[in-house]
Amino acid sequence: MQALGAPALAMGATFLAFGAAVAEAGLSLGWALICTGAVYGMAGQLVLLQVAAGGGAALPATIAATAANARFLPMAVAIAPLLGRAGRRWWALPFIAITPWAAGMRVLPNLPEVSRLPWFLGFALASWCVGLAATATGHLAAPHLPADLRAALLFANPLYFCLLLAADARRPGVGPALLAGVLAAPLAYGLGGAWGLPLAGLVGGTLAFLWGRWR
Repeated sequence: MQALGAPALAMGATFLAFGAAVAEAGLSLGWALICTGAVYGMAGQLVLLQVAAGGGAALPATIAATAANARFLPMAVAIAPLLGRAGRRWWALPFIAITPWAAGMRVLPNLPEVSRLPWFLGFALASWCVGLAATATGHLAAPHLPADLRAALLFANPLYFCLLLAADARRPGVGPALLAGVLAAPLAYGLGGAWGLPLAGLVGGTLAFLWGRWR
């Protein structure tokens, strides 16, 4: 049930906008659902949509979407120790995205080890289903959603994630990581493209790690 409160509203708004953008690009509802279900990361989905709408080839589009979602690799490394035994925690891998990851990092340390993976899978599967439902709704409702509203809805989930991080800023290591991320943000803007965000994250994360070791 925890996944169906504020996390669902934030995710739903973002995926609603994505579904509408797919419809506006002239792509089918099936394409939108496959993209959401398989990619399950808004940055990668938007890159894939941009290439597909422009008539780009499948291989470059796949590579670009993979690069845009490269941030999930360090997220998976960070949450893996909280998910219990190595043989079972691989089940969680397809569902690691911003909202389940942020919720898991807050809740899992306070749960018994035997309950952690079931909790995460339940939360993540519910979030995934919300994403699919919102994508379909956005695709069908596209004619009734103004372009400015769609653009604003895309920022709902990142804003929710930022609020979660701000609430945890007093925890050890979180404050320096946030500051390093802010300082590295211009690098993402300057580089642009699919690699700008992952490289900025790598630089910011490395700075935060080095700061923590020095302290």
